Amino acid sequence: MIYPKIPLAQSIIEICNVKGVLDIIICPGSRNAPLTIGFVNNPNFKCYSIADERCAAFFALGLAKQKQKPVAVVCTSGSALLNFYPAFAEAYYSQIPLIVISADRPKEKIDIGDGQTIRQENVFTNHSLYNANLTAEVSEENDVFINEAINVAIGKKGPTHINVPFEEPLYETVKKRSVDFNITSLFKLYRMVTIDDIIAFSTLWNHSKKILVLVGELPPNSVEKRWIDMLASFPSVVVMTESTSNLHNSSFINKIDTLITPFSAKDSLMLQPRILITFGGMIVSKRIKTFLRKYKPKHHWHIDELRAYDTFGILTKHFHVSPNQFFTQFLPYVKTVESDYKNKIAAVFADRKIKHKSYLKSIPFSDLKAFEIILKKLPKNLNLHFSNSSSIRYAQLFKIAASIDVACNRGTSGIDGSTSTAIGSAIASDKPTLLITGDVSFLYDSNALWNDYIPKNFKVIVINNGGGGIFRILPGHQENQVFNTFFETSHCLTAEHLAKMFQFDYYVASDSENLKENLKSFFENNEKPAILEVFTPTKDNDKILLQYFKQLV
Repeated sequence: MIYPKIPLAQSIIEICNVKGVLDIIICPGSRNAPLTIGFVNNPNFKCYSIADERCAAFFALGLAKQKQKPVAVVCTSGSALLNFYPAFAEAYYSQIPLIVISADRPKEKIDIGDGQTIRQENVFTNHSLYNANLTAEVSEENDVFINEAINVAIGKKGPTHINVPFEEPLYETVKKRSVDFNITSLFKLYRMVTIDDIIAFSTLWNHSKKILVLVGELPPNSVEKRWIDMLASFPSVVVMTESTSNLHNSSFINKIDTLITPFSAKDSLMLQPRILITFGGMIVSKRIKTFLRKYKPKHHWHIDELRAYDTFGILTKHFHVSPNQFFTQFLPYVKTVESDYKNKIAAVFADRKIKHKSYLKSIPFSDLKAFEIILKKLPKNLNLHFSNSSSIRYAQLFKIAASIDVACNRGTSGIDGSTSTAIGSAIASDKPTLLITGDVSFLYDSNALWNDYIPKNFKVIVINNGGGGIFRILPGHQENQVFNTFFETSHCLTAEHLAKMFQFDYYVASDSENLKENLKSFFENNEKPAILEVFTPTKDNDKILLQYFKQLV
């Protein structure tokens, strides 16, 4: 075995090994050479070299999200570290165990005019669950800090930062480890719903005829089927899910915006719940958030082991347990309450679905039509990622098969790392991976394609409407040079030459018929990664979408 000569690097590598942090994303550099040497020469680690730090961090995030295990990303000193921040913030809000290990100059070299040097300690303070600022020498205190950074990332499900000062020489190696290291055990907090809470809150449930369950982003198979079926059986309970919820039952409302966007005041009062129960991550639908802030429930319970955001301004109870644990303890104590709540909402939703189908038959080729065609043609057993802005919002208007796992970076809802995240996830998935993305998001993260790890069955569909189409839907859209340049960021770029440079097969579609034709060969081709670019009419998409919601009434 080859080890870095610097003892501190040995300690970090060995503690990561013992604690099972075995996926290591390494960004090339010199100051981090001791870590690189140690990780790549230990067969227990799976190491990936990603040149662009922002892409590397999102790649690591996708890997960690798919595996539900911690992943470490390593960089050199200086501004390299700052490029991790977008993914770091996403990991914080999406509760993903991401561990950043940054090489640094010794303290005496900071702020004296030395090259590639910035103030690295605590640089992620606003979003870091733990900051381990190590000293240059091996010590028990350093070992405690390293252990704690890993323990917190795993136990509290989020990002942590280990900052490691190294002095030259950096590349020397030894054949025998020269340090002993200390391991601290991972502390797990086991919480239960108390009997007092069960009595009090089940009594509330049993006297409520209108209960709304709203589910955010969840990993697939997070909730046991028996609890899904039980929730679906109550006439007093309406369950709303999103594409990213990965929760399926024929009675659930899985197209929230289609249901509520045309609501009158009378409809809204009909839907207004007495109890709102939420679990899962961030909600995509802006409309349901606006609705619940206006038509507030009397009680809002959130179920999450770690955090509860007061999204609607009326949080009354945080149950610090997982959804499965909550339902296991709580649901046996609730009763079936006679109510027409579920049937009334189901009747409205059934009418909306009829009008949804009717309108889609009448429209020309557009973003909305493209999503209808694509989502109908998806193969089964797919690992499906959406980029942010328009892509994930269009997805909410359609049903996606239960065999398809859906993901999107909804922690911060940024467009910056969607492709990198999808590729990281593809590495760990036993299913083929498809990313559906907008043109701006795809171009923004094009360096994501710059690595040697992209599986042959990884595919990208780029909806190219010539700019940031989301801005045409938002209030304030005006057809002028300022809007086109500074909001929509109009462009005439395509993915064709990027596909060629990164050796992806490339397909094109610009109307309904050739989209259907090309989707077949696009999905059947698993010899190389592939990009299908779908061109839609820039100036028609917003009108067609806005008219969609009007036609639902």
